[in-house]
Amino acid sequence: MGRLVLAWLFAVGVAAAHAETSNLQRFEFTREEMAVPVKILLYATDESAATAAAEAAFARIHRLNSVLSDYDPDSELRRLSETAIRGMGVPVSVDLWRVLVHSQKLSSRSDGAFDVTVGPVVRLWRRARRREQLPVSERLKTAKALVGYDLLRLDKDSQSVELLRPGMRLDLGGIAKGYAIDEALGVLKKHGINRALIDAGGDMVLGDPPPGKNGWRIGVARLKVDTPPHCILVLANVAVATSGDAWQYVEIDGKRYSHIVDPRTGIGLTDHSSVTIVASTGMAADALASAVSVLGPEKGLKLIDETPKAAALIVRLPQQKVEIHQSNRWKDLPKAAMIEN
Repeated sequence: MGRLVLAWLFAVGVAAAHAETSNLQRFEFTREEMAVPVKILLYATDESAATAAAEAAFARIHRLNSVLSDYDPDSELRRLSETAIRGMGVPVSVDLWRVLVHSQKLSSRSDGAFDVTVGPVVRLWRRARRREQLPVSERLKTAKALVGYDLLRLDKDSQSVELLRPGMRLDLGGIAKGYAIDEALGVLKKHGINRALIDAGGDMVLGDPPPGKNGWRIGVARLKVDTPPHCILVLANVAVATSGDAWQYVEIDGKRYSHIVDPRTGIGLTDHSSVTIVASTGMAADALASAVSVLGPEKGLKLIDETPKAAALIVRLPQQKVEIHQSNRWKDLPKAAMIEN
C-alpha cells in the first residue's frame, strides 16, 4: 500500500510540474545598457509578469552602470578615481566593493594579467584605435607607472578603497557586465522567473532551461565574424563569456592590436584570438575571459583548471593557422553539435 501511495504522489508531482511548464510562454526583451545591446529571454505565465520582471532587471543593470562605468563622469567609479589625488581611503557601495574584491583576488591569482588599475593605459589605446596611431612612448611610460593592483588598497573593516598614486584610474570593462547580469538574473528570480537567459554583448548568464529542454543552446563563436559557431553547448545555471579581438582592434604598420591590453606591459594584445569561458557566475566568467586572453594558452588554461567549475576554449590564429586549446573540463560540457572547420 505504501508503494502505491508513493507512486500516486510521484505521478501527481509529475503532472503538476508538466502543468506548470505547459503554461509558460516565451518572451524576449532588448534594450541598450552599459553601451551594449542587452537581451533578456524568459519564460513566464503571462505578458504582464514577464514585462514587470524584465523592466526590473533592466533597471538594476542601468543602476549598476552609474556605479561601475568608466565612461560616465558622474559614476561612483569615476568619483573614486578622482580621489587618488588626495591619497585617502574612500567608503564605497556594496556593489563596487564586491567587484573590486573579486578583481583583486583574480589579479593576485593571475599575476597581474587581470588588473582594474589599467585605466590610464586603456585610455591611450582607445585614442590609438580612433587615430590609428600607436600611443606616444613617453605617455605610455607615464601611464604604465600608474598601473599595478598592489597600488589599490582595500580596507575590509571600513569597506573603503585607497588609490596610492595620484592620477590612477580604474577600469572595470573586463568584469562590470558580468556582475551586472548576475544581479539582473537575481532580480528575475525574485520575480518568480527562473527560466531565463541574459545576454549583454556576448556575456551571458543562464537560469533554468526552457521548458522541456536540458539546457540553453549556446553557440561558441569562431575567430571570424559572421561564420557558423565552433560548437553548440547545452547549458543551464552557469555563465558564459567570450573575449577576443574580432570586432575591436586596430591595424598599425601591418600589425594587429587588440582592444585588450596586457596590464603588465601596457601594450594591446597582438594575438588574434578568441577565449570562451564557462563559469559559475557572470562576474567570474567575464574576468577570467580577460585574464586568459592576456595569459595565453599555457598559463591561461592552468588558471582555469585551478578554478572550480570553470572551463575554457581558446582559439588562436598564429601564422594564419588555427590553433584550438581547451581546458580539462571543457570536454565534459554537454554539447549538441561540433561543427567542422
